Formats: sequence, C-alpha cells, structure tokens
Amino acid sequence: MNGIVLVMVSLAFVLAGWRQLVWVPAGGASAPMELLSKAMIDAASGAVTLAIGLVGVMTLFMGLMKVAEAGGMLRIIARLIRPLMIRLFPDVPPEHPAMGAMILNLSANALGLGNAATPFGIRAMQELDKLNSQPGTATNAMVLFLAINTSSVTLLPTGVIALRAAAGSHDPAAILPTTLCATIGSTTVAILAAKLYSRWSAAPPPLAAAGTTNGTPAPDSHAVQEAPLEDQGQPYPLWVSSVALTCLLGLVPATVLYGQAISPWIIPGLMVFFLAFGALRRVPVYASMVEGGREGFQVALRIIPYMVVILVAVAMLRSSGALDLLVSLLGRFTAPLGLPAEALPMALLRPLSGSGAYAVLASLINDPAIGPDSYTGMLVSTLQGSTETTFYVLAVYFGAVQVRRIRHAMAAALTADLVGVICSVLACLALFGK
Repeated sequence: MNGIVLVMVSLAFVLAGWRQLVWVPAGGASAPMELLSKAMIDAASGAVTLAIGLVGVMTLFMGLMKVAEAGGMLRIIARLIRPLMIRLFPDVPPEHPAMGAMILNLSANALGLGNAATPFGIRAMQELDKLNSQPGTATNAMVLFLAINTSSVTLLPTGVIALRAAAGSHDPAAILPTTLCATIGSTTVAILAAKLYSRWSAAPPPLAAAGTTNGTPAPDSHAVQEAPLEDQGQPYPLWVSSVALTCLLGLVPATVLYGQAISPWIIPGLMVFFLAFGALRRVPVYASMVEGGREGFQVALRIIPYMVVILVAVAMLRSSGALDLLVSLLGRFTAPLGLPAEALPMALLRPLSGSGAYAVLASLINDPAIGPDSYTGMLVSTLQGSTETTFYVLAVYFGAVQVRRIRHAMAAALTADLVGVICSVLACLALFGK
C-alpha cells in the first residue's frame, strides 16, 4: 500500500505541476495547484465526515452482531454453509465465528444493504485477525474476503434502481439481469485471482504454527461468552447444508422478481430477527447491543486515518487531471468495443471514488441526450450496481484491524474490477445493443 499511495500522490503532483507551468490565467479561474490543494483539504475533511457518518450505523449493526455472536448464530450459520466455506477459506476453522460473519456480510451485500454489510464485514475481519499470527499483515483469508467484497456480489442494487426511477426510467429494474451477470463474473475472477496471486506473496504462517492448538486462538479479554454449547459439536448432515445452499441460490430469482417489494422490510426485519434470536437463546439483548455498539464506535474512529490517506490520494488524482488524460487516451479504443467515451469515466472512477462515480451516473442518466434507458445509461447503471469502491473497502476493512501490509489484495481487487467492467459491457451489448 505504501508504494501505491506514493505513486498516486507523485503522479498527481507532477501532472498538476505541469499544468500550473503552462497555465494562462483567464476569467478568474483557479490555478491547477490551487485546485489540487483545495481538493486535498476537502477530501481530508470529507473522509472524517464520512467516518463520523458511519458511527451511528456501525453502532447499531455491531450491537446486533454482538447479540448474534453471544447467541451462537455465527457458529450455526458457519455449520450450515460449511461445505462451501471450507473450500473457499481452508485456513479458517470450519465453525469459527469468522465464517458466520462473512456469510452475513456477503448476504447483506447481495441484498444491497450497504449500511449493514460494512459492520458485518468489519466484524468478519476482526474475527479473521484473531487467527492471524502476524498482526498488521493480511492473511490469505483476509485478502480473499476483501476481494469478494470489492467485486460486490449484488442481487438487488437498490440505490441505482431508485436513482434510475428518479431520472424517469420506463423500467428502473431493467439492469437486474446485467448487474447479476457482471457481479457473478467479477466475483468468480476475484476468487480465482486471490487464490492465484497468493502463490507469489508469502502468507503469515497458520496460527496453529504460532503456538496454539488445533487452530483455535487463545481466549482474549474481549471475546463474547457464547451461550449454546451444543453448537460446538459435529457439522450438520450434508442434506441440511444442501437445503441451506439451495435457499441461498433461491434468493437470486426471488430478488429479481420481488426485490423492490421486499427491500423496505429487510433492515427492520433483520433487527427483529436478531433480537428475537438472542432472546430465545437467553442473551441479555440490551446489554449485548450496548457492548457491541461501543465497539462499533471505536472502530469507526480507528479507521479515520486510513480513510483520510486513501481519499486524499484519490482526490489528488482526480483534481490533477490524470483521469481526464486517461479517458482521452483510452476513449478512442474502448468505444468500438462497447464502452463509449461517456461511460469510461464511470469505469475508471468506480474503484476510486464512490461519490465521484455516483455523480457521473446521476449526470449521465439525467442528461436528455443520453437518459437512463439508452445503452450508455444502462451500462453506467450496471457498472455502478455491480462493483464496489475498491480503495474505500481497503481503507475501512484493513483499517479496522490495523493491517498495513496488504500483500496481493489490491491486485486481486483491481483484477475483479476489470472483469466486472468487461462483463458489464458484454451483458449490456447482449441485452440492449449499442
């Protein structure tokens, strides 16, 4: 990460400096270096505002996660999906709470619940860090989990559908099939890339090699005492896991058909379900929520320095004109392939800046010359709904567990982003033409 940030900042400085040297004042316009300075200050302030904005959501959902953890829900979920998860994450003990937290995170992402997915993902990273023999260095499981997150397994892109409806689209949900195709492609490649690149990046040794027994970390002072001892036994029969996986796969057609109707019920339903589960397992739900919420507040503050550094570097890159230069160079080559120059900024910005990509999407689909139902409107909507802001996810998830050496995480995530763009173009060409 050190080298990536250095390259981004240096490139932005050089380009802005060159533009400053050839700049001719006109009409009271600000100088390039002045714009760069303003972008840096605004991004630093915006990063803190964004992190503080996460405090409430983090407090709520980390509190719910604490109830689920105390009631043994994470272990139950891990046992249900064990056949799949042990193949994806062989370094994680099959019934470790990290398994359940990862499944909750991926499920929330799939349903478009970004606010809920982030706290679940941070909890998963915290649990994975308990298995880390070298704190500060990402493990293979951390990298794979983050790569899957940046590829954004999305069944219901609620935010994009709402924006398309506001722009006057005749069929706001028309992007569901293309989004699904793109996210399946990018997620598949994210898994393959993380597995492949791990061969060329030395991983921390398994925790069992660092002095623990059977891969189980020693208890720590912050661990929650889980109520149900019966959940520590053998995995469920294969048919039970098969039914659970079938139900998960059944979310795909159900979401496509009924997603808009059920989406307003999901977050309230989650809260009722978690609290009812905790009460049935004799968990003190109020005390557990308060304890977990306190932890969420601390995590939100802990990630601020990481977010400031990443978002300032991205803002410098945008303000310097580096992205505009890249668009002008690539646009003539990508347009014949189905990625018009108008949509190219979206493809380039999406991994870098969520707000920037959202602004590009809004401006394009509200442009009368393009509109939400044109090929370009469908493509940029698919790009927004099928991928995640890679640099933001890196900053938040790794920042929450103080990881500085990210190994091959960036390479795997950007590979998945590239494939997500390619799959989006192919899906839109197949369904909507040019």
